[in-house]
Amino acid sequence: MQNASPRNLSMVQVLACGAAIVTLSMGVRHGFGLWLQPITQAQGWSRETFAFAIAVQNLAWGFFGIFAGMVADRFGAFRVLVVGAVLYGLGLAGMALAPNAFIFTLTAGILIGAAQAGTTYAVVYGVIGRQIDPAKRSWAMGVAAAAGSFGQFLMVPTEGFLISGLGWQEALLALGVFVLFIAPLALGMREPDFVGAAAPHREQTIMQALEEAFRYPSFQLLMAGYFVCGFQVVFIGVHMPSYLKDKGLSPQVASYALALIGLFNVFGTYIAGSLGQKLARRKILAFIYLARSAAIALFLWAPLSPLSVYVFASVMGLLWLSTVPPTNATVAQIFGVAHLSMLGGFVFFSHQIGSFMGVWLGGFLYDRTGSYDIVWYIAIALGVFAALVNLPVREVPIRRIAQPA
Repeated sequence: MQNASPRNLSMVQVLACGAAIVTLSMGVRHGFGLWLQPITQAQGWSRETFAFAIAVQNLAWGFFGIFAGMVADRFGAFRVLVVGAVLYGLGLAGMALAPNAFIFTLTAGILIGAAQAGTTYAVVYGVIGRQIDPAKRSWAMGVAAAAGSFGQFLMVPTEGFLISGLGWQEALLALGVFVLFIAPLALGMREPDFVGAAAPHREQTIMQALEEAFRYPSFQLLMAGYFVCGFQVVFIGVHMPSYLKDKGLSPQVASYALALIGLFNVFGTYIAGSLGQKLARRKILAFIYLARSAAIALFLWAPLSPLSVYVFASVMGLLWLSTVPPTNATVAQIFGVAHLSMLGGFVFFSHQIGSFMGVWLGGFLYDRTGSYDIVWYIAIALGVFAALVNLPVREVPIRRIAQPA
């Protein structure tokens, strides 16, 4: 007999604290592209050096996200969020004070990547999945994703002002203090089942849940689509400021473009989460990926100007993280919520492998060819691929044979 987990946390509390946490965590990371030129110019590094560290960050985020999800499912999200907040602060400080490229990669890459694993969607969505009614789950995930988008809209211009007003090192140290506010916010995500007791009863062990998921074709297809999502958004987020500057546009255009992505992503993620309660989520995902490819192609074809950049940023904002609610809600719908943080972590690891490839390949090919054109074309082709692989996904709950105790 399955023991239902009591939902003693109010939906308002979960969404308010979860949204604030994601706003801080995602908002800070979305502005890292603004540091590319100040850091490389001050340190005498190539763009590939900076891009490689951010690529490692994305890979570490995905890798540690698996284990952060396991720990959150077993011991609750509160402990994971607090540790993640501390690591985030230390990582930003280390990023500011790193004396060489190796230390920069360790701090900006591995340390901040591990911090993001413990303070972003996989952990927060686990609490939402367990504490909020399934009839509102996709919508609630959309609200949390929209909060991350608002964080980008709020934090990217703030980071730009901090860099211009304080200098790039002092700006990073200020952000390191700011992210520590995640720790007190985590108190609102402290689930009753995990307070002073073992985790609630589960029908499956971790290994049984993993074996079931990885043998299920729809899980593999969702991971393939999420790989493309990571490739596209992180390449654009990190390299677009430098791409625009190379084309003769001012740094303010890039800052406003990233802010517009964040602003319109608030609406895009909320709409995607809401539609996920009414429409087939596989079709929503296919549309998002196909629309991204079309938007990139039109952006490259049209004459470049501040207006074309702002239009592109607004359209991409609607499609930016709108894949997150339908993807995670589909995982919850198929496999249930007992191991949602862990399974979401594995799907997200695929996303981060794509992120690694997008950000690193952007820097690598730029240093070799002096242009980002090849990577833009790869992003277009991958969007079409992702649209096609999401269409066969089966969204119905998996038929599960009773497992021995």
